[in-house]
Amino acid sequence: MEFLHRPVLLEPTVKALTDPHFGGKSRVGQEEGDTRTRLSGIFVDGTFGRGGHSRLLLSKLASDARLVVFDKDPEAIAHAQVLQAEDSRVQVVHDGFASMAQQLQALGIAQVDGVMLDLGISSPQIDDASRGFSFMHEGPLDMRMDTSRGPTAAQWLADASVEEIKEVIAKYGEERFAFQIAKALVARRESGPLRTTLDLAELVASVVRTREKGKHPATRTFQALRIYLNQELEELAFTLATVLKVLAPKGRLAVISFHSLEDRMVKQCIAAAANPAAVHARLPIFEKDLPQPILYSLGRVLPSEDEVAGNARARSAVLRVAQRTQTPLPPDQGASFVKAVSLAPKLAAHARRRQK
Repeated sequence: MEFLHRPVLLEPTVKALTDPHFGGKSRVGQEEGDTRTRLSGIFVDGTFGRGGHSRLLLSKLASDARLVVFDKDPEAIAHAQVLQAEDSRVQVVHDGFASMAQQLQALGIAQVDGVMLDLGISSPQIDDASRGFSFMHEGPLDMRMDTSRGPTAAQWLADASVEEIKEVIAKYGEERFAFQIAKALVARRESGPLRTTLDLAELVASVVRTREKGKHPATRTFQALRIYLNQELEELAFTLATVLKVLAPKGRLAVISFHSLEDRMVKQCIAAAANPAAVHARLPIFEKDLPQPILYSLGRVLPSEDEVAGNARARSAVLRVAQRTQTPLPPDQGASFVKAVSLAPKLAAHARRRQK
């Protein structure tokens, strides 16, 4: 069954990578006033999905350009391989964007001219009940982006402790009823394991007594479990540092976020890389000796009222754009510009326990 997917912030995202005047910064390879020239260079789509952003980007690229697309999802990769067969400029990598550095190196690519990331889950993943992402449809409690590896949500919930569950839901879902939900989930084991998405949604709804307007009471819990199981924030933090290394001077980064945790990380990374001198503000250092910007922030873009009216899933989207400067990275290779909440070691420990 084919599910409809409407790319969010499609035009602004592609424009951020290709328009020489986006954010007021001129773009390498294009003259002032020239918006029709097709771009050469190497670009990366770190979250191919169903290829909406990639296809529009390809329409703006020259015949000698290259586009490397990444995705964990086997179904997304199948769609990417169809595009690759149609367009020789496309190269497909079945892996998450956290592997970008090593995969680009394997392809003989040292630097790229643009990277776009569309974070979170796609509409087809939500709408396909068999993937287990939606609290609105009956389906197995899975929630893995890559269904070939890692524990499912049902497996993790079957033996995680109250403290572990509470910590995940509180940190990744920002859920104030995390402790009550965790206690209820562990207590439920006495009557049998949670097997379906509706089992989980109904249990959470019975515990969360006050609801946010327009939101299902299980929204934050589902978000937290998905982010944790797929290590989304850890991978995003690693990738942002990687992008600073692989972006060529004047190369662009465009990131679409859908919730505050990931948007905050992107925003803070861009801000820190754009003003690395801030940490030395009170020290007696001459201005000429202060560290120079690694990125220029080109601002943020929100969906229009028309887009939100036509696609409700766009309402929380934020696009942030930055451009690489010629300043070399500091000794830590940009790691200090990225701040992340990480529970990944606990997921790894849980996986080891299950293997014993």
